[in-house]
Amino acid sequence: MSDDEFAGFAPPAFKPEDALTQLKRQLRDLKLAERGNGFEQRGKRVAELQVDGTAIAARTARKLALTPEWDRQTIASAGEQRLWLDQLKKRLASWDREE
Repeated sequence: MSDDEFAGFAPPAFKPEDALTQLKRQLRDLKLAERGNGFEQRGKRVAELQVDGTAIAARTARKLALTPEWDRQTIASAGEQRLWLDQLKKRLASWDREE
């Protein structure tokens, strides 16, 4: 198939409010406790999500700590949303192995 055959297709528009609702549900499924705009594991904040215009501003803890250092990311598409969630799952798994 050539690129011309796909020229008329565009991905659906990213709706940050809907994506935030999906992410919150997925994080609760990972057994993270929701506190305000953040999520905690064993009383330590691991992620924060907030709608920022047409995207979601996400912060992810680098290490499981009471006062973590944060990695920041902007989620502006469904692909970025899946990638962010996959990266968080990997961090959670590595933190479980360390303890």
